[in-house]
Amino acid sequence: MRLLITTPTAVVIDERDVVALRAEDESGSFGILDGHADFLTALTISVVSWRYADVRQGFCAVRRGVLSVANGSQVSIATRTAVVGDDLARLENVVLEQFREALEAERIARTESLRLEMKAIRQIVRYLRPERPGVFGSG
Repeated sequence: MRLLITTPTAVVIDERDVVALRAEDESGSFGILDGHADFLTALTISVVSWRYADVRQGFCAVRRGVLSVANGSQVSIATRTAVVGDDLARLENVVLEQFREALEAERIARTESLRLEMKAIRQIVRYLRPERPGVFGSG
């Protein structure tokens, strides 16, 4: 079978000698072998695993996505985020580190956004609060 995993910016996996694949959707884990019926499903946040003809294994952590099987031999996965690895334990560490980095970047962005909002509010208050007596006809 051919396995194609893509993100919006890259082709992550394009392999032609895959003999079996396991993935997970809302209903649970499922397997795909050569000759599978055409199929379409939405993946959960999970690890997709596959086996090559020479018994090697591959893994890819996906952050949701759409899996389709066409013509019994073409498996395509479109996902926003894909992290590939050949060792499941190492892949777990890489994914956890990436999640930590993403959370930290999000925290920094949120803090910066709040700082900019506060600066804008101070500017508005300064504009609306008269600094000189009589500016608005009160004097």
